[in-house]
Amino acid sequence: MSAKGDMYYAWSTDEDLLAKGECGGAVSSLLKFALESKMVDAVLAVKKGADIYDAVPTIITDPEEIAETAGSLHCGTLLLSKLFKKYLNGANDMKIAVTVKGCDAMGIYELAKRKQINLDNVVMIGLNCGGTVSPVTARTMIADKFETDPDTVVKEEIDKGQFIIETADGEHKGIKMDELEEEGYGRRSNCRRCKTKVPRQADLACGNWGVIGDKAGKATFIEVCSEKGANLLDEAIKAGKLSTEAPNPKGIEIRGKVENAMLKLGDSWRAKDFAALGEGSDRLKKIIEETSRCIKCYQCIENCPICYCVECSTKKPYLVKPGEVPPNFMFHLIRFAHISDSCVNCGQCQELCAMDIPNSLFMHALQVDLQEMFGFVPGVDMTLPVLALVEENEERDRLSATGSDQIFNIFQKE
Repeated sequence: MSAKGDMYYAWSTDEDLLAKGECGGAVSSLLKFALESKMVDAVLAVKKGADIYDAVPTIITDPEEIAETAGSLHCGTLLLSKLFKKYLNGANDMKIAVTVKGCDAMGIYELAKRKQINLDNVVMIGLNCGGTVSPVTARTMIADKFETDPDTVVKEEIDKGQFIIETADGEHKGIKMDELEEEGYGRRSNCRRCKTKVPRQADLACGNWGVIGDKAGKATFIEVCSEKGANLLDEAIKAGKLSTEAPNPKGIEIRGKVENAMLKLGDSWRAKDFAALGEGSDRLKKIIEETSRCIKCYQCIENCPICYCVECSTKKPYLVKPGEVPPNFMFHLIRFAHISDSCVNCGQCQELCAMDIPNSLFMHALQVDLQEMFGFVPGVDMTLPVLALVEENEERDRLSATGSDQIFNIFQKE
């Protein structure tokens, strides 16, 4: 019997999934088995649409359709957590298995805290993630840096620090991600700052990091992260859907080194991005200036995994004047106040902004400040966010006693 913390090399026994899947097709086999065994009623995953730049979320109830979701799409920048709330009634009516990146898992936890998702009915299969690339950036990057027609690319991957493409005629090209990012290409800025590379808050954490020797490229490294994940894995093995072996100790060591290197890189990008914002009043002025381009299209709110209110405060006329574009800065202050302590740095508010406002950077910088002040880390477990612990009357009395109406003075210079 598997237990939390156990690790395996695993690969599919299904020849079709073995051929189509990434690194031995273990994830696809787990999803297919979950449906076949009735452990879940449906699978929420991502499949390729018109091309590799078109990631399409799909809900699957037929096990034979799982093969359509096999493989990776680094140029698809979807976030699946909000889909549970929008279209699947928060998994209250059915049991759902879902493949998740770190930000997907974090968003699911934050919505679960707010009683918008029923975690008891969700099985999360986590995917190690070094980051994703915006479809627009990817096409431009492939044309400019790889000198290749982006429409001829049939596969891409991020491996050993390189972004690698494969064209229809079988040609492979790779360029170091560091080089690409120095020139403004590469991963999305929020992905560079991310520090959830192995999503251990999922039920299983899967990836290719640490798979070495004769299994390299042919097996998936699986870490068991919960009793629910252990049960799914054990039953799939028992049913003959997966073959497994103990991971190479050297592979475990390499996996740890890769993860630590990615975390250090995340720290480096945070320091660089946040320093560019300035501090105190300088940061505030920069945010006011950047958000002055806002056309109030509401894409940031519609796609944020933390926003879920039926009656959004940004639509209340006594707070934000209707019909005014750009909106008063109160529009953005409301978002910061409601979301900042729980921001999961998914990047959707920036990725989908019609005016290219770096919303994710502003929100993430504020979240990190609050994390340093209060110790709350969003999206890793069911711990309630900072603002959930504030009783309004008690806080008003406390602020009144200090002679200030601010929790902290953002204008104060050290």
